[in-house]
Amino acid sequence: MYAISGILYLEPMRNASLVKRDLAVLWHPCTQMKDHEDLPPVPIRSGYGVWLEDFDGRRYIDAISSWWVNLFGHANPRINTAISSQLASLEQVILAGFTHQPIIELSERLTAIAPAGLGHCFYADSGSAAVEIALKMSFHYWRNCGHPQRTRFIGLSNGYHGETLGALSVGDVALYCETYEPLLQKNITVPSPDCYLREAGESCADFSRRMIEPMRQALEQHANQVCAVIVEPLVQCAGGMRMYDPVYLQLLRQACNEHGVHLIADEIAVGFGRTGTMFACEQAGIRPDILCIGKGLTGGYLPLSACLTSDDIYAAFYAEYTTQRAFLHSHSYTGNPLACAAALATLDIFRDDDVLNRNRTLAAHMARAVAPLAGHPHVGEVRQTGMIAAVEMAKNGKTREPYPWQERRGRLVYRHALERGAILRPLGDVIYFMPPYVITPEEIERLGVIALEGIEMATEN
Repeated sequence: MYAISGILYLEPMRNASLVKRDLAVLWHPCTQMKDHEDLPPVPIRSGYGVWLEDFDGRRYIDAISSWWVNLFGHANPRINTAISSQLASLEQVILAGFTHQPIIELSERLTAIAPAGLGHCFYADSGSAAVEIALKMSFHYWRNCGHPQRTRFIGLSNGYHGETLGALSVGDVALYCETYEPLLQKNITVPSPDCYLREAGESCADFSRRMIEPMRQALEQHANQVCAVIVEPLVQCAGGMRMYDPVYLQLLRQACNEHGVHLIADEIAVGFGRTGTMFACEQAGIRPDILCIGKGLTGGYLPLSACLTSDDIYAAFYAEYTTQRAFLHSHSYTGNPLACAAALATLDIFRDDDVLNRNRTLAAHMARAVAPLAGHPHVGEVRQTGMIAAVEMAKNGKTREPYPWQERRGRLVYRHALERGAILRPLGDVIYFMPPYVITPEEIERLGVIALEGIEMATEN
């Protein structure tokens, strides 16, 4: 029994009826809607831990953390309680001219755990918005400091920073760049240190050292026009979970310092323990000038993102009103108290439950689960950084010749995984695990088996 618009229905709600209603009115993100003619969307009724359940009673392991946001499982009782408690006192208030306790405490705690010197937090509601803020903030800093000619940014090939126009302008995902090119700012792209591209026998660290040279050359040539370099530290997630060595970040920090250019670390996807440390930059021992965070910040509950900025950047905007130096950016829901409460509960779990150490054990289980695929004739590489493991399918595993993208082999694995009770939404022909941190070793082993079955099926001819 259920009700819609005040009308009571006696029959149970089922997947098929919801899919029909969905397709009549919804336009889903990152989706060719015609695909749903043969693979309909899955209506989810409930979730608990790593499991999601549909309206027909089928259960699925959320192996991708619902687009990389969920850290501590669905319906986490501690986060639920924090949001419910906050809801009883304050749900939203304008953050211009006002403040509230959750956002003050959250800012204190974030600046305490971030690399030293990132002393102020500027909030938004999505990863793309945080990147837009970072780009505007860097540009406006240089304008305030008397360098208005600095209007460009340097990014990495295969990089992704979101889908608003500024974020797309510093990314390098071909489909987006080609489609929206007339709308995008002209920035500078240098080759990525992506270790999938290293020479045979070359270590990832050596390749990453070699690949700093194109960045240095770009900085030498364009530094006086450049506001900042923006990178995804250690893992280019949307670009196929491609990975590189921390030494690149060390050398990049040095190069940015030498040329007086900001370094923006986009840790929207890789922050909060995904790479094995709280923030990926820690593994290189560096501090960016602006750190973008989001996704897991609220444990995957509510939209919230932030830019943590250096004290030097903050000081460049601090002046009398008549100087017109204030930063010009706002969102209606900036610093929403409910989202802040979820974020504080998330940080409490990190503090109280020794999460990062437990994740090291889980990461070892993930490595064992994907190890059988390393020698597969149609696997080009199995790679892992912390709680992210990826398997790159290839037409020829030894030469890494890719399958034609039109064959959509990854989609075949996705379909198989759904049938076997797991969500393994691919990035092209890259199958990856990025699960909530509450997953068990047994559930990881199950994902490994399902992935192996799916890849065998998808590559059998």
